Amino acid sequence: MTVPTAVEHVEPAQPPITMFGPDFPFAYDDFLKDPAGLGRIPESAYGAEVAVIGGGVSGLVAAYELMKMGLRPVVYEADRLGGRLRTVGFEGCDPALTAEMGAMRFPPSSTALQHYIDLVGLETRPFPNPLAAGTPSTVVDLKGESHYARTIDDLPQVYRDVMTAWNTCLEEGADFSDMNRALRERDVPRIREIWARLVEKLDNQTFYGFLCDSPAFKSFRHREIFGQVGFGTGGWDTDFPNSILEILRVVYTEADDHHRGIVGGSEQLPLRLWADAPETMAHWPAGTSLKSLHADGEPRPAVTRLHRTAGNRVTVTDASGRIRTYRAAIFTAQSWLLLSKIACDDSLFPIDHWTAMERTHYMESSKLFVPVDRPFWRDEARDDQGRPTGRDVMSMTLTDRMTRGTYLLENGPDEPAVICLSYTWCDDSLKWLPLSAEERMEVMLSSLREIYPRVDIRRHIIGSPVTVSWENEPYFMGAFKANLPGHYRYQRRLFTHFMQDRLPADKRGIFLAGDDISWTAGWAEGAVQTALNAVWGVMNHFGGGTDPANPGPGDVFDAIAPVELPED
Repeated sequence: MTVPTAVEHVEPAQPPITMFGPDFPFAYDDFLKDPAGLGRIPESAYGAEVAVIGGGVSGLVAAYELMKMGLRPVVYEADRLGGRLRTVGFEGCDPALTAEMGAMRFPPSSTALQHYIDLVGLETRPFPNPLAAGTPSTVVDLKGESHYARTIDDLPQVYRDVMTAWNTCLEEGADFSDMNRALRERDVPRIREIWARLVEKLDNQTFYGFLCDSPAFKSFRHREIFGQVGFGTGGWDTDFPNSILEILRVVYTEADDHHRGIVGGSEQLPLRLWADAPETMAHWPAGTSLKSLHADGEPRPAVTRLHRTAGNRVTVTDASGRIRTYRAAIFTAQSWLLLSKIACDDSLFPIDHWTAMERTHYMESSKLFVPVDRPFWRDEARDDQGRPTGRDVMSMTLTDRMTRGTYLLENGPDEPAVICLSYTWCDDSLKWLPLSAEERMEVMLSSLREIYPRVDIRRHIIGSPVTVSWENEPYFMGAFKANLPGHYRYQRRLFTHFMQDRLPADKRGIFLAGDDISWTAGWAEGAVQTALNAVWGVMNHFGGGTDPANPGPGDVFDAIAPVELPED
């Protein structure tokens, strides 16, 4: 259920909310659009190779910008380009009918991500979240009782009470209105003042504990409903053990609101970046792309070993047995791979960074999609006597049953469509793990039959289901990171790793990036922002710099550095 916060009542004349902070309030969107560009390297470094490990959106943004500077990125990818921007088809169906196995909805506040969506010419459209303006209808089904709604006003009073409790909880416990105003106005001193106080106060607090501490949520019933129905995209009880700071970053920046999907599939973004030839770039001739810089137009295979060699170089061994040594490397894949699938020297990172990577906590997530003949859910429902009810026969569904969230995805009237029968997280995702795609579908159809006894969903299915459990994907081992209470210090170490003048000389030259180390893990915006941090770091490593008119994240780091909590 979408539970509006005070954000939605702000006068429209005010600036929009963007993912500007709160931890590191740097204007990545302004940095990207400035005509001065992201910076330059010395001509003596032109053509120098840089390893980019991981071909997700973070790796490809980093590689793309390094190429524009005149460096030669060498991209390594263990699976397929795109990472968790993974769009798949259905066997035997129209290729235009697709399913988003990873990221499928993006908030307008993701302005750095939007820069690249626009750059490669992609379009977006509203995503049908529960009770969103473009969603025909929503059914909330809890404890065997279903409620049909087109707006929140159609739901029983208790849901509006929960909405009010959440707004009050945010206002009283997290200075929501003040932070909202500061983010809109990009008031860096005020953002830092509010956030420093909250980080110190709340780093040891869970999401659930934060609710329990609020007088507005003294009712267990309200906390239970909130957990199962939630705000923005649905129930958040699977997030209750995580740090409340993780949740505040989402609600402050509207990351869970007003979502849009990429027309034709999100995987197009990394694939187009791979093939795109920038209009202007240093060193390389017109028409050069990442694809053209790689043999056969393909990235190098999985990295199997990383170690340091003379001169603080980084040496990479890949699955084909090829060994190459680089002056610099960017690692964008999930950090657990450095602990398990990639043989690493301890000397790659300081011990405190290794500890932070080892302590990383990942969220599990699963999805299952089926293709259907048409958007039959828009048919008018009828009662027991066959009379029209004025309601859709099926709706976007939030439930405490096994399916949890069911999304109805249209491609036009009477065109084949897709149902995400189930989208689940954490323990709910693990419940599906032992089951095949077909077994999962049967359980899901059985659950939905309890909610829609007159609807024969199976009759409309035109192809086999596709599914994913990200915790079982060998190069992911989880959907994304979610910090637990007490993890702020670990997070800070990883995010600030690009500032390598703080590191011993023998620990420099390899840069961490990706949503894994961002403040907003699970959002593509964080992957883009950390990629740009790493690009700045590599540029600096090669002796380059930014134009004074467009300082980069490292140039202004000391003025906006994330809060540093004491360790003693």
